[in-house]
Amino acid sequence: MGRRRRLSGVELSDAGRAAHLSPVDLRGVLSRMKTRTIRAWSWVHKWSSLVSTLFLLMLCLTGLPLVFTHELDELLLGDQAATGDMAAPRLSLDRVLAIALERKPGEVPAFMSFDEDRPVVNVTSVDPAGPAGRYSFQPIDQTTGAAAPPVAGHPVMEFLLQLHTDMFLGLPGMLFLGAMGLLLVVAVVSGVVLYAPFMRRLPFGTVRVKKAARTRWLDYHNLLGVVTVGWVLVVGVTGVVNTLATPILAYWKETALKELTAAYDHPAPVGERSSLDAAVARARQALPGMQLQFVAFPGTDYSTDHHYAVFFHGDTPLTTHLTTPALIDARTGQLAAVAETPWYVKTLSLSQPLHFGDYGGMALKILWALLDLATIVILGSGLYLWLAKRRKPA
Repeated sequence: MGRRRRLSGVELSDAGRAAHLSPVDLRGVLSRMKTRTIRAWSWVHKWSSLVSTLFLLMLCLTGLPLVFTHELDELLLGDQAATGDMAAPRLSLDRVLAIALERKPGEVPAFMSFDEDRPVVNVTSVDPAGPAGRYSFQPIDQTTGAAAPPVAGHPVMEFLLQLHTDMFLGLPGMLFLGAMGLLLVVAVVSGVVLYAPFMRRLPFGTVRVKKAARTRWLDYHNLLGVVTVGWVLVVGVTGVVNTLATPILAYWKETALKELTAAYDHPAPVGERSSLDAAVARARQALPGMQLQFVAFPGTDYSTDHHYAVFFHGDTPLTTHLTTPALIDARTGQLAAVAETPWYVKTLSLSQPLHFGDYGGMALKILWALLDLATIVILGSGLYLWLAKRRKPA
């Protein structure tokens, strides 16, 4: 069968010739096709894994303590966050904002958020003439107006979070880690494809403990990879989505919110803005039964140049991450729109709790940690298998 066959003057591929071959020759063609396919998938699996492994190991190692961020912060910070009487009378939001801006002359408000377990309002402001992305953060006791101790997290946890998020490189670092996440997905899918023919020769879950070390680790690598495939894909895909937060929000602002800016000639300056308290009250009327989360002031990424964006969330462990903003005209205090968040922003909102497993209590966090440890073993064993193969004498 070394001769080339032609049909209508066109050379047939292996697949095309298969219809004209005897059963014996057909098996040979299919075998060659299968071998080439397996080699191609093997090449994809090897290089998608090798290129991303070190970065994925870093993400798994830093992600492990981040699963328990809340618990570790409480342990490391002690009673630092326990301040204030939740039942005491509170200052108005306008007064709190004025106090914050008096302490930061020349800055303008960017965000206002609210602690859940203490009467503290967190005011974030920015110097319009200063470096981009540099903010001032002031926790203020809403019962007294005094500065409250910050609870931004222990420095070690903040360091790990920044390393895990963007490697201290900002948006380029986030996008790079997103690319590594895509390679992880490719490696997982190609690994599953390769595992199917491998397991035809062995029962599922077989670990050949009496074989050489490289064979044993190959079996552990394959078994753990298949057992954790669903979780790794969820964490990998949600991690990629999280790295796209900046472009996703920019797209939302330029599309879904753009029509709300058509009626304005210029942004609403600080001196021409209506009462913040009135804006929040109006937003509550538009979204009854939801919990106030934060306020984005005009000119920020989460709002337009002309509106207060007052964000609310649900009250269940999962819906607490789904936010809906009421947009209030910054000049008049009137409701402009309840901006139902589009599917891609909802996807972004759900990606973080799914990524870190922080929506189902301690049991889910422990499960996430165990699966993270299994992934570390998978990545480490894959690297070992590649190195051991290269050292193997010809």
